[in-house]
Order: sequence, then C-alpha cells, then structure tokens
Amino acid sequence: MPFEPVQRPLSRIALSAGAIILSSMAWAAAAQEVSLYTTREPRLIQPLLDEFTKDTGVKVNTVFVKDGLIERVKAEGDKSPADVLMTVDIGNLLDLVEAGVTQPVDSSVLRDAIPENLRGADNQWYTLSLRDRVAYVATELDVGAITYEAFADPRWKGKVCIRSGQHPYNTALIAAMIAHNGLEATENWLRNVKNNLGRKAAGGDRDVARDILGGICDVGIANAYYVGRMKNAEPGTDAHKWGEAIKVVRPTFANEKSRGTHVNISGAAVARHAPNRDEAVKLLEYLVSDKAQSMYAKANYEYPVKEGVELDPVVASFGKLIIDPLPLTEIAKHRKEASDLVDKVGFNN
Repeated sequence: MPFEPVQRPLSRIALSAGAIILSSMAWAAAAQEVSLYTTREPRLIQPLLDEFTKDTGVKVNTVFVKDGLIERVKAEGDKSPADVLMTVDIGNLLDLVEAGVTQPVDSSVLRDAIPENLRGADNQWYTLSLRDRVAYVATELDVGAITYEAFADPRWKGKVCIRSGQHPYNTALIAAMIAHNGLEATENWLRNVKNNLGRKAAGGDRDVARDILGGICDVGIANAYYVGRMKNAEPGTDAHKWGEAIKVVRPTFANEKSRGTHVNISGAAVARHAPNRDEAVKLLEYLVSDKAQSMYAKANYEYPVKEGVELDPVVASFGKLIIDPLPLTEIAKHRKEASDLVDKVGFNN
C-alpha cells in the first residue's frame, strides 16, 4: 500500500499560527503601558502624561491614592500592578523607601538632570519639581530681602500669617531650621513667630494672601506656586485679588553656609515589584526632560528641578531660585522634632 502523508487541516494550522501571533501582539501591547500610583490630583499632571503617551506610545494607567499609599502597595505585595509611585513632600518619599516598596534606578538621564541634594544617594527616589517656601509681602511694603529667622523679629508683632504648624509644608521648614540652627534656637524662634501672629495659625496658603489683602497681616509664609495660580486666575475673582495684593520675596536662612531658600518637592520612585520597570524608568526620564519640566512649570507653577527650563511669566518674575544646599534627607531627619516643637510651644493654639 503506497505511503500517504498525513494531511493536517489547514484551518487548524492557521488557527495555531494566528493564536501565536495574537498572543505575541497582546504581550507587546501589555508591555507598552505603565501604571502610576499618585497622591497628587491626576488633573495636575494629566497633560504631561498625555504628552508622554503621544511621544512614546506608552499608555499610562493612573491610580489616584489620596491616603494610604504605602498600605495599599504593601497589601498588593509582589502582585502589585504599580510601576511608579508619585507623591509630594520629602518625608512621604522617604517613608516609601523605608517601607521597602521602592527599588533603585541607576539612570544617567536622571542624575544629569537632578542635583545631588535633590535625589536619593541610593537612587531610590528622584525630585520632579520644587515648591519653594517664600514670604508673601503686602505690595505697599518696602521689603526687598528677608530671612526666615526675621519672622521672629518684634518688627512683625501681630503682622504674620501662616497655616497650621503641623502641616507638612511647615514641619519641613521647621525641620530645616533645626538642621541649620539647632533645636534650642529653633524653639525660641518658633515661640517668637507665634507671638508675631496676626491670627491663629490655620487655613491654607492662599488664605495668607487673603488676610494680607484684608489687613489682618502684612507678611506671611507660604508656597510660591500658589501665587502663580492666584495671579493667573480670572480677573475680578477673589483669588486674583488676593494674588494682586502681595509680592513674593524668597527668604534665605541667616546661616552663612546656606544663603538659600527652603524647598520641598514633588517626586517619584519606581515600585519594588514594578511589572513594567523599563517603561517606569522611561516615564521618570521623560518627566525631567525640557519639554515636561516646562509643562510642569507652566501648568502647576512649581519650579522645575532642571535648570534652564522656561518658566511661567509670573513665576519668572520672582527671580532666580537659589536653593538651600542642605540635603533634603538631613532636613527629613528632624521631622518628628519639628512636629513635637509645634505642640510644645502651642503654635496652633
């Protein structure tokens, strides 16, 4: 009997090949995405993420985690879909590292763009934008320069406005004061600033501008980026009126070794179990590009971490930002002492 080769149905062969192709396409598609867990309102950074996707083809899945970021990532364990963890305040970033939910990223792009004192020595976290803590000064006052220490001067008795001393913006500043001047000197400073308050330490940073307009205070301590929001608000709105009532003066520490302005940050890290690590690194590198940094500066009025980036005109009007060279990790070491001091002197009472 002549040999007859077995004839496999072409449809089965085609289906098998098709399944392989489809599987490969699905894998490729899955690889071209990155999941971002962020404590920042997504609308603040969405334009940057949209541009990232447009320029790279990598889709960004954004998950807004208002509270409990560490707890969520820990609970998800090695099955966590998180690739990038983004938050504000150096303390929050260091908490992520200490909780063991991040991993190091050795990137020359990130190192070249971000100054050494604004990134982790172990490459676990990176600053993406800066939030300088400045003086809001009534426009009619002739104040061209000021130190943080000067807010304790009797000259400002009953004329200073500020939000709660326990807010991270202020505990970070107080921690920086401890790092520069010591615990005892900072306690005396904080007591004297309390004595100079024109009203209870409460509200938000924009309320400082509001109360300067209302004549309750002459000066205050707040973040610069709020001024960009206020001055760029619709003319005639309350926010615009508040912004027009003040000017920004960037304080420095009296310590001769500093002569810089205190900054806090927004930053990010790659998650420990990132399933799309390469795309996660690509996103971080994109966020420190000239294009993204300029978008940060113009959309949120935060100061870019990368030098030479075009600023919003309002932010540019504040002048060049000279950053306090003290490493953020040194400041963060004193966070608990700062918080304890706020309670000890009854700053918010």
